[in-house]
Amino acid sequence: MAEHPNLDVMRRTLTAFQNGDGATLQKLFAEDAVWRVPGKSFLSRDYRGQAEIFGFFGRLMELTNGSFRVQSVDMLANDQGGVFVDRLTAERNGRGLDIGLMLYVRIRDGRIVEGTDYFHPEHAWDAFWA
Repeated sequence: MAEHPNLDVMRRTLTAFQNGDGATLQKLFAEDAVWRVPGKSFLSRDYRGQAEIFGFFGRLMELTNGSFRVQSVDMLANDQGGVFVDRLTAERNGRGLDIGLMLYVRIRDGRIVEGTDYFHPEHAWDAFWA
């Protein structure tokens, strides 16, 4: 059975994020994409467009001195998009982050048009950024 094409988009996106490959990310995200970050931290909001989204990604790296890591646990895809199941780790101000992330993405024409983060536990994500 052939792999779903959205799964390929998701794998390429994760690899580009892990490698800091902005050129590939630009190809994989729609120009008007939206990224939703829940919670109560100063990072929690909707990011609109590539510049804001990639700025958010860059800020994660900047605020953690490059220690922010995404480890893939699983990926599931269908015609509408897919779900990443990940483990997030980072160090910041003498504190560590080690939580789960379920990221839902909508994909249209081979590009991510929307992403929504679901952190587990969300309070640990918020506390890390406090």
